[in-house]
Amino acid sequence: MRIGMTDNSAAPTTAGPLAGILVADFSRVLAGPYATMLLADLGAEVVKVEGPRGDETRTWVPPVRDEVSTYYLGVNRGKRSIVLDLREEADARLARELVRRADVVIENFKPGGMAKYGLDYDSVRADNPAAVYASITGFGSGAGGHVPGYDLMVQAISGLMSLTGDPDGPPYRAGISVFDVMAGNHAAIGVLAALRHREATGRGQHVEVNLLSSALTGLVNHSSAFVAGGTVPYRMGNAHPSVFPYEPLPTADHDLIVAAANDGQFRKLCQVLGLPEVPDDPRFARNADRTRNRDQLRPVLVQRLATRGAVEWFDLLVAAGVPCGPINTIDGGFAMAERFELDPVVVVGEGERAVPTTRHPIRFSETPAVYRLPPPDLDEHGAELRAWLSTPREERRG
Repeated sequence: MRIGMTDNSAAPTTAGPLAGILVADFSRVLAGPYATMLLADLGAEVVKVEGPRGDETRTWVPPVRDEVSTYYLGVNRGKRSIVLDLREEADARLARELVRRADVVIENFKPGGMAKYGLDYDSVRADNPAAVYASITGFGSGAGGHVPGYDLMVQAISGLMSLTGDPDGPPYRAGISVFDVMAGNHAAIGVLAALRHREATGRGQHVEVNLLSSALTGLVNHSSAFVAGGTVPYRMGNAHPSVFPYEPLPTADHDLIVAAANDGQFRKLCQVLGLPEVPDDPRFARNADRTRNRDQLRPVLVQRLATRGAVEWFDLLVAAGVPCGPINTIDGGFAMAERFELDPVVVVGEGERAVPTTRHPIRFSETPAVYRLPPPDLDEHGAELRAWLSTPREERRG
């Protein structure tokens, strides 16, 4: 839908696989905004609805770029911003008109929080039965609906923190809000699946995502260890419970991640290290043997790795087909992505509004991601959107 047009049937402003899809974004902070940014990158028209104080992440500083929070900048490109105070009936009416026109509605209010404004799923469906309505919560809309949802809480409650840190040390959080990002991805996947269903049936539906469920599925092998095997895993530092070597190992200068996860890779590792006899040792012949006898194998590998630096080993081992990598800071991660021609940075906007952002992670051969708008200032598009929403339009077809 081209904002500013009255019939919602005009050709989209740019290409992208979701061109023509209008997303009403009532989310804030991370999981929801990350999901809607992914949809915007894919060509959807995203309207970010903010309260008078704006998204909280606008104030989460430092760091900043041109006095704007880099946290906010990282998850809000491609959107238009309008301030609507939903406590004021005139603004709530505009919000209801927005969702009546929208293809997708995404919100992360507490369960029931949208109902007081006539913006809950049942109310939206009554006027717009084709709408895909996605709700993101911390712990679902049932018995856990009253519990606030923050990533750190979910890292603790899900068990992730019990898996993170040294075996004899305290539990640690992950360095990022990993379950917010995971839930944002799940919300985007759910929206796309529901849009496909709508294409086939003409009907929208309610898509519900919660951080705890995203966390439990995201714990993958650890979740399966408990659910299928009755085993409760605990933290092992950087070691892997089922694979060795699959951890940092010291070299002549820095640690190197070595991930020889199968017998073939381990044999190649030993060939490069000058240890051709080790894979034939019954203690180390199979992965299960190596995992069981890791305390005997580790010093053998470390002794050889100490003869060269991490970067030199990286080049030698990767050339031989052995997965490994240096432990970088984030600047090193971006530098390596540049080395691999992944073009990790894309600049959105022009002139003083140009903002470097991280490239969309998916590449399409026919419908590449689009980067139309820099992260919006608060209410930057308010006048334009208010005028558009105040203009009568035809009823939705279908």
